[in-house]
Amino acid sequence: MKAIICKMYGPPENLELKEIGKPIPKENELLIKIYASTVNRTDCAILRAKPFIMRFITGVFKLKNPIQGTEFAGIIEAVGKNVKFFNTGAKVFGFEDTGSGSHAQYLTISEDKAFALMPENITFEQAAASIEGAHYTYNFINKVDLKSGHKVLVNGATGSIGSSAVQFLKYFGAEVTAVCNGKDTELVKSLGADKIIDFNKDDFTKDTGEYNFVFDTVGKSSFVKCKPLLVPGGDYISSELGFMAQNLFFALIKPIIGKKKVIFPVPLDCKSSIVFIIKLIDMGKFKTVIDRKYPLDKIVEAYNYVEKGQKTGNVVITVEHND
Repeated sequence: MKAIICKMYGPPENLELKEIGKPIPKENELLIKIYASTVNRTDCAILRAKPFIMRFITGVFKLKNPIQGTEFAGIIEAVGKNVKFFNTGAKVFGFEDTGSGSHAQYLTISEDKAFALMPENITFEQAAASIEGAHYTYNFINKVDLKSGHKVLVNGATGSIGSSAVQFLKYFGAEVTAVCNGKDTELVKSLGADKIIDFNKDDFTKDTGEYNFVFDTVGKSSFVKCKPLLVPGGDYISSELGFMAQNLFFALIKPIIGKKKVIFPVPLDCKSSIVFIIKLIDMGKFKTVIDRKYPLDKIVEAYNYVEKGQKTGNVVITVEHND
């Protein structure tokens, strides 16, 4: 099979397309024929080993799994003898934030990992792009006491996390202010945003609104800058650690810093996220945003584009099969 191999941490140019043997599923594993994957911020972080602490999970000196990729969608081709809940021929999609090996024509995965049957009303490409950002978004929301009518500002509303956040927040009845590039105004309106701030024209931290929550889904601001936007008791959440891991530090000392505080989400339960994602897809309340599509052999271009930090929604990798 064809697979993207990375032997050492570093830039996208370290990735190589190679022909290797098709994996064989163990007794509790499934063999999945991949039709779509993505390149996302998690993939880029794994490739670069940033933050450094990731190496203790993915491999200290080199990747434990040299095949890149975290999100996937495909068809079950074979199952181990101890697999109970999945059958061959079923369409599935999933995500593994430490690496699933999905930048390949096939992967094997244990039945207890975070994947599920695909909703019937989406394509492989939509399915593959529906989990990573949405999973992180759901873990933002799970960490706060969100109520209908609450005001929430989403910085980076067109990214994978941000575009999911706008839709999820509207589902829960929040009033959403979206910060984005002005060229994406119509897109963000279609996702449900009530108010839009064009970061090319205005500094959103100078906004006069008072928000219950600020979701910095691109990690490009800070608690200090966003604190004036929050009502007493309001929360700031970022997708990044921040300068010198300040967001983690502020989260740990929140009883000291006053009524406005930082919450640092640790997105552990991906299975619950997938259940929620499927629910909203079936209800027509969530649709993933796809920016670009690249074939597997253009993976380096895909990574370089994602690392620019200017993508709208998700970048999909299409995987072809000659059989």
